[in-house]
Amino acid sequence: MILTADYHTHTKYSHGKGSVLENAIIAKNLGLKELGISDHGFAHPAFGLTKNKVSKLKKDCEFASSQTGVKVLVGIESNITSVSGNVDLKPKRYDDFDIFIAGFHKFVLARPTMIFTMGIPNILLSKFGAKNVSKSLIKTNTKAFVNVVKNNPIDIISHLNFCAYADAVEVAKVCADYGTYLELNSKKVHLTDEEIDKILQTKVRFVIGSDAHSPNRVGEISLVENTIKRLNVPLCRIDNIDGRLPDFRFRKFKDKNEL
Repeated sequence: MILTADYHTHTKYSHGKGSVLENAIIAKNLGLKELGISDHGFAHPAFGLTKNKVSKLKKDCEFASSQTGVKVLVGIESNITSVSGNVDLKPKRYDDFDIFIAGFHKFVLARPTMIFTMGIPNILLSKFGAKNVSKSLIKTNTKAFVNVVKNNPIDIISHLNFCAYADAVEVAKVCADYGTYLELNSKKVHLTDEEIDKILQTKVRFVIGSDAHSPNRVGEISLVENTIKRLNVPLCRIDNIDGRLPDFRFRKFKDKNEL
């Protein structure tokens, strides 16, 4: 199994330690065809990309592409901000980005109803594991992820069930229906073996993401490789390995709407 592209990497624009060019150089050395710079979304007060830096980020991605030959894509790991499916990347900013990732993150500026029904409960319970999460909270989390996929042209759901436990099968089903990928995150364990086995019974497709927060972790997928081998995950279900590139939803949405 050889990684073709890594779409989930961070830089100093948010919570990362390196520059766009440094990430791209590592990607080149690994033989990657594409690299996503997907810094945290605008609603994260501590680690989010700020709107006034988007123009410079785009220029940095273009420069890194020219210097390395790797196609460096301007991405964002947007934050879920409501149970009804809002995120912090709005349509008026779509033209600034190439890749649209969404995930749950703690300490995000969200709508008050989400803060009290999803934000605070998940923060408090994430330390104690899924067994301590109530059915009502799992239902709320699931509703949020399902609505995010339905209401936004999301390319990838990142680290599902990390700090916000949902019904992974129901999320996988809606992702399959709408053409959104589920990420197999190689920075942290976010899905149990049992959950992955059940997800594989759906038609959802996957991408592997390093979730690199420093350049030396770009393309690092050993954690996922071990999971794939242990559970016999079909490699044909993963669309950013062995020369394949994903058929991303966001790009098709923008082409259709001529953004």
